Amino acid sequence: MKPTALKFLSFIILLIWSIPLSAQTLYVDASRGRDDAPGTQSEPLASLEKAVIKANTFSGEEPVTIKIAPGLYLIKSALAIRDESNRQVAEKYTFEAMVMPGDPDWAPAKMPVIQCVADSNRAGKLKHASSAFQVARNHVVIKGLKFTGNPNPASEYYYVIERRDSTLTGLEISQCYFVGEKNSAPIQGGFFAQGAGIRVDHCIFYGVKNAVMVFLGIRDFSLTHSIIYGAYEGAVWYGYGPSSNMPFTFSDNIVTNCNYFWIGYRGAHANYKFANSLISQNAFYLGFNEEDVKPDRLNKPIEQNIQKVGKVALSEVQTRGIPKDYLNLSSSSPGAHIDAGIFIR
Repeated sequence: MKPTALKFLSFIILLIWSIPLSAQTLYVDASRGRDDAPGTQSEPLASLEKAVIKANTFSGEEPVTIKIAPGLYLIKSALAIRDESNRQVAEKYTFEAMVMPGDPDWAPAKMPVIQCVADSNRAGKLKHASSAFQVARNHVVIKGLKFTGNPNPASEYYYVIERRDSTLTGLEISQCYFVGEKNSAPIQGGFFAQGAGIRVDHCIFYGVKNAVMVFLGIRDFSLTHSIIYGAYEGAVWYGYGPSSNMPFTFSDNIVTNCNYFWIGYRGAHANYKFANSLISQNAFYLGFNEEDVKPDRLNKPIEQNIQKVGKVALSEVQTRGIPKDYLNLSSSSPGAHIDAGIFIR
């Protein structure tokens, strides 16, 4: 082989090796999909259950993305999100709406709706409990979905997203709605998670009993740019044991019309710091996580630009249907200057 040809071949080989591995993408469409389809954009799967089973068999060496079309997705048994090789891989595993809030053609009707109707599928001490997403691997991302409550009366406690393993890292939840109705389709917890790297931004929790619940092994936790309205037990549960003293990021949020704003492990905490948020019209500010939640009169958090007065007004459904910005703050509401809500400005 001539030297010039050898150099050219070497260049081509180097170029191929330098190109990053492409992501493995599956498409799901509740209306036109089939569960015996390959899961391509032209031939999507019908159910999230089938997509997760298929994605769990991937090598784990490339990012996985499950793109979800508009429609209603019923979860009859939990989505077990794991890596079949039992290795904790570093690549992301993403659930993402095909049309994201803020896209030019986005509308409420284009948001995939996830509703769990399972009886009891959750391990642990609570009986009659269910969850929709059971995360058992690192680096899971959930974006642009709307979760409603579980109407099945056999499920007394419903946790939408659950990660029980405190050794895991990387859980991102962005631009999602969690909408519960305690008399018909309740949500016990928007998400119940443990471990490191839990990050929540631009989400709306409405009528959820407990919006955000994080306990063991907590590191690098952040809750930003989100609205929690009407949490009738506690808006945020943070830390248990040593985890309760880990620093966190809480900023640019609206928390209102809740029972407790913040429920923590008993004792004094050095890292309670809340910034640039409206926290108003809640029955209690801080509480202790004990057999029964009790007011915390011990801790004095560091507060930077925290507004504690103001009746929030949401853009809600009226006689003309669902407004595009529903459950976000109206433009005239206290706290409207804070960049909180489903849209990323």
